[in-house]
Amino acid sequence: MDALANYIEVSNYPNRADHLWRYTSWKRIHPTGEVGNVPVDTKEPRIKLTNLDGSEVSSGITLEKGESEKYELPDSDLVTTSFIKAITDKTTWTLKTKHKFISENPLLLEINAGDDINSLQLNLNIGSLSEFELVTVVKGDTEWMGLLRAGRIGNGAIINDIVVGLQEKGTLLRVDAISLGRDAQLTTGTVSSGSEKTKADLRYKMGEPGSNLQVLGSILSRDAMHLDYHIEIQHEAPETFSRLAWHAACGGESRTIGTGMLKIAKGSKGADASQKFHNLLLSKDAEADGIPELEVSENEVVGCGHGIANGPIDEEQLFYLHARGFSPSDARSALVAAFLNSTLSKMGTAEVHDWLSRLLTSELKIMNNP
Repeated sequence: MDALANYIEVSNYPNRADHLWRYTSWKRIHPTGEVGNVPVDTKEPRIKLTNLDGSEVSSGITLEKGESEKYELPDSDLVTTSFIKAITDKTTWTLKTKHKFISENPLLLEINAGDDINSLQLNLNIGSLSEFELVTVVKGDTEWMGLLRAGRIGNGAIINDIVVGLQEKGTLLRVDAISLGRDAQLTTGTVSSGSEKTKADLRYKMGEPGSNLQVLGSILSRDAMHLDYHIEIQHEAPETFSRLAWHAACGGESRTIGTGMLKIAKGSKGADASQKFHNLLLSKDAEADGIPELEVSENEVVGCGHGIANGPIDEEQLFYLHARGFSPSDARSALVAAFLNSTLSKMGTAEVHDWLSRLLTSELKIMNNP
C-alpha cells in the first residue's frame, strides 16, 4: 500500500488518548483543516548545504534529490508519516556521507520555505565512523511546512545534529524517524523560537548494542505560539544509553507541550535511560506542560528515570541582578538565556554553541521589544 492509500485509511483515527494527539489535534495542524484532503501540489523549499561559516563543504558528503537505501526505522505515527510521504513524492532529498567522513567545520543546511504549503522529506544516510556537526535551519514566511527526516546513523559514527526553527509565521509539522547503528553516538538538539504552531513527533531507535543518544531542547515561545513536541526513545538492544533534557521558556499567551516516552524492550539488558522536562513561565497567561512516560519490559536495566519541574522566574535572582545595575528587561533576558543555555551548551562544540547563543540573544531582543 502506498503512502497516500495509507493516509486515507488512517486519517480519521488519530487516538486522542495518545500523548501525541492529546494536546494538539491533527485537524489543527493539517494544512487545510480538512483531514481527508491531501494537497497534490505542495512547493519545494529552497535548500542549501554549506559549512557554518558559508564556505563550501568538503568531499565525502552529498545532498542529492531522490531517495536512499531503506532502513529499519523507529515505530512512527501512521497519520503524520504517511501524510508527509504522500505530499513529498517530488520533494525528497538524501543527505549522504561516505564511510569515515570527518568534517572539522560544522555544516549548515538551510531550508527556506515560501509560498503557501511546503514539504520536504530528507533521508539521512550517515556512513559508519563518520564525525561531524550539522545545523539545520528551517525558516521563511510559509503558511505551512512539513518536514520528515528519516534514516540511519552508521556504526560507530559520532554526530551532533541540531534543528533550528525560525519560521516567521505559519505551522511547522516535523517528524523525525532515526535509527542508531552499533556504538553510534548521536546528540540531537532542537532550538525553536519561530512558527505560530509547531507539532513535532521525534522518534529514535537504538536497535543495536552500544548506541548512545542525547536529546536536547531549548524552546522559546512568545505571543500566542502553540508548540507541541513529542519525543520517543526506543531501546531495543543491550547496553544502550539515552538522556532527554527539554527546557522551554514560555512568554505572552503562548503554550508549550513536551511529552516524552521511553520504551525499553525485553532483552535490552543494561539499558540506561532518563528524561527531564523543565519549564520556565514568563507571564501569567503562559502555559507549559511536561509529561514523561515509561514502558519498561526488561528487568535488568541500569536505570530508567524521569522528572518534571515548572515555575516562574526567581524573584530573588531578578532582585540580585537589579541591584547590580541590570535593567528589568536585561535581567529577565539574562535569566532566560541562562535557563535555555543549560541545554543549548550541550548541543555541540564551542563554535556551534557561540552561533546558537548569538541566535538566542537576538530572539530574546525580539521578545523584549516586540
